[in-house]
Amino acid sequence: MVKDPNRRRFPLADRYIEVVDERLTGEVLLDEALKMMKVSERMSVGTWIDLMSGETWNVMKIGYQLKQVRERLAKGLVDKGVLRTEKRNFLLFDMATHPVSDPTFKDDVLKRTLGLLTSRTAAVPMSELYTDKVRYRTIRAVSMVCAAFAANVLENALVHLGYDSREAAFAKCDELLAEFSQWPFGAIRAPGATGAGIGAGTGAGGAESANLAEINRLARAEIVGSVDTDPTPQGQRELHLEVVSACLEIFRRMDSLL
Repeated sequence: MVKDPNRRRFPLADRYIEVVDERLTGEVLLDEALKMMKVSERMSVGTWIDLMSGETWNVMKIGYQLKQVRERLAKGLVDKGVLRTEKRNFLLFDMATHPVSDPTFKDDVLKRTLGLLTSRTAAVPMSELYTDKVRYRTIRAVSMVCAAFAANVLENALVHLGYDSREAAFAKCDELLAEFSQWPFGAIRAPGATGAGIGAGTGAGGAESANLAEINRLARAEIVGSVDTDPTPQGQRELHLEVVSACLEIFRRMDSLL
């Protein structure tokens, strides 16, 4: 996020962003987006998302749209060994499909999703999220499930749950999206408060509210970080993660429209 004291007057999605590190990530689509953002004028988070997704009426900027996103994502996963390519016949046409090649990757994503959304205790099962070597592992896990929720594909990970458990997981993800689409994270929940979220009170409902409060506490701890694990100055780290909140705020808007 561009460091400007006046930016707080504007909604998260309307704040300007800039590229501060030009190093390539190895992800084709991400590298393409970073290159475009680096050579272009400064624009807001919402504007960049509209341009890259093709949701714009400005014909002068149609060139910003990322092309063949689904196919290129699939190719990247094939190259990593997650998927494989097969030819299948659909009536008169042969089409390329991409079934899962190594179920280990899919199982890890499912375990991460279920660990975050179906925990019935105050503790967060960190061992099911990411390894200790991964920075911002709580924020990464929350971003993943919120993106899946906004894209209407989260149900694929919850299909084996019972009706009540599935609805509770959706409700918890909705609350996570609401809390992490604010900056700072959990701004709608006072620090130390258990909140009045899902089934606030006693028993399982109280444990779920305490679990949400613990997720917020872990995310705030990751923002503060440690010099040993992340040498990035805290002020710059906060500007980076503010962009995550802006993206989640746009996801929440998309979900309310759907």
